[in-house]
Amino acid sequence: MATRTDAPTRREQILKEAARLFAERGFHGVGVDEIGAAVGISGPGLYRHFAGKDAMLAELLVGISGQLLTGAKRRVVEADASGRGADGGPAGRDAEAVLDSLIEGHIDFALDDRPLITLHDRELDRLRDSDRKLVRQLQRQYVELWVGALRAVYPGLAEPAARSAVHSVFGLLNSTPHLGRPGPLPGRAATAGLLHRMARGAFQAAATGE
Repeated sequence: MATRTDAPTRREQILKEAARLFAERGFHGVGVDEIGAAVGISGPGLYRHFAGKDAMLAELLVGISGQLLTGAKRRVVEADASGRGADGGPAGRDAEAVLDSLIEGHIDFALDDRPLITLHDRELDRLRDSDRKLVRQLQRQYVELWVGALRAVYPGLAEPAARSAVHSVFGLLNSTPHLGRPGPLPGRAATAGLLHRMARGAFQAAATGE
């Protein structure tokens, strides 16, 4: 996710451009030489960093799944800690803060890493079985973290319904590649705010049946 402030490494630059090109033209529509040209090195020079395009694709999709899970775990801890009272006991809005923080983190991903959403939708099946299983495993853990946070806010929401609601909200937030290029959007802050309200609205509707 786009939370770093230090300069990206050459390896990270390669991955970023590979994701962009793969998303725009498809995995088989992009050559190693083109990825190299996008970062200012020769195509063969890429092999000092990656074994090939398959390795780039695996690192992109496994990597973002791991980053989302790690970031979500951190957000849960931070939101929970910041919401506790002076005696260490839970404050009233702990659960709300955790859920809101998870939504904010996923919105950051959905707005800042849009090529990876497209790449996941189109190219996941190209991964070798072990990498694809790892992606699915990380994603399941990510979903269950959300399910727990959602049911903490809405204790009456059954687990299967909560899981369905989480997947539905992911679909909503991950629709950002269809919004067009960043320029025509109403601005990042406004778009993020809109997505957050829609996500909370969807969860509220799931919990109340309205």
